[in-house]
Amino acid sequence: MTLKVIRSELRASADREKAKFLQRFFKCGPGGYAEGDRFIGVTVPNIRKLVRKYREFPFIGIVRLLESPIHEERLLALLILTDRMKKAQTRDRKNIFEIYLKYLKHVNNWDLVDLSAGPIVGLYLLERPGGIQESGQRLLDRLASSRRMWDRRIAIMSTFYFIRNGSFSATLRLARALLDDEEDLIHKAVGWMLREVGKRELETEEAFLRKYRRRMPRTMLRYSIERFPEKKRKFFLHGTGSDKIQKMVGSDP
Repeated sequence: MTLKVIRSELRASADREKAKFLQRFFKCGPGGYAEGDRFIGVTVPNIRKLVRKYREFPFIGIVRLLESPIHEERLLALLILTDRMKKAQTRDRKNIFEIYLKYLKHVNNWDLVDLSAGPIVGLYLLERPGGIQESGQRLLDRLASSRRMWDRRIAIMSTFYFIRNGSFSATLRLARALLDDEEDLIHKAVGWMLREVGKRELETEEAFLRKYRRRMPRTMLRYSIERFPEKKRKFFLHGTGSDKIQKMVGSDP
């Protein structure tokens, strides 16, 4: 099991035309949010096959993949780490978590963030002895205030794991902190996480929306109310609707 063999297997599944499409889709050109990222055109299902095959690959090799300029190599590294995280004991989880933070600058596209932040950062902070501690909250707050957009997305996406386990406070705190963010990819991520909160506890999401809907970027608001009935969506978007809808969602504070 060598790095050379893994890279060779990745390239055996590469598709030049798909790589061109992915370069455009993930905005890798000049001025794009992922400027300079490089794809070779390997599908996620094919990468997951390699995850199953190489899940015990040594950490030093995973780090080498994570440092690669090739997107699919970084994705493979992150998916191996997330796979290992689920099965690891406390000590090994801490090691994976620390590797992730040390090489955070290589987690630099939205798919890389979304597939790894919750299963690594979220899982570690929630399930370590003592649960979400002050140090974990400080870490998420620091990431959310970073100048690097991907750090901010990692912060909010890490809370997906909390949401799935019935804990919403970190998501709501970070959503408030990111209300004035200028990046559309942050607006989408925050709206998505608020929507996930609403799937589990609708009144909590609606209370947040009533308080902040006028301040929220439009994309963030639209993502958060995507699954609402049409009349309720109109209320949160425009403040209009029947008396019945307004009574249902309450009044603005």
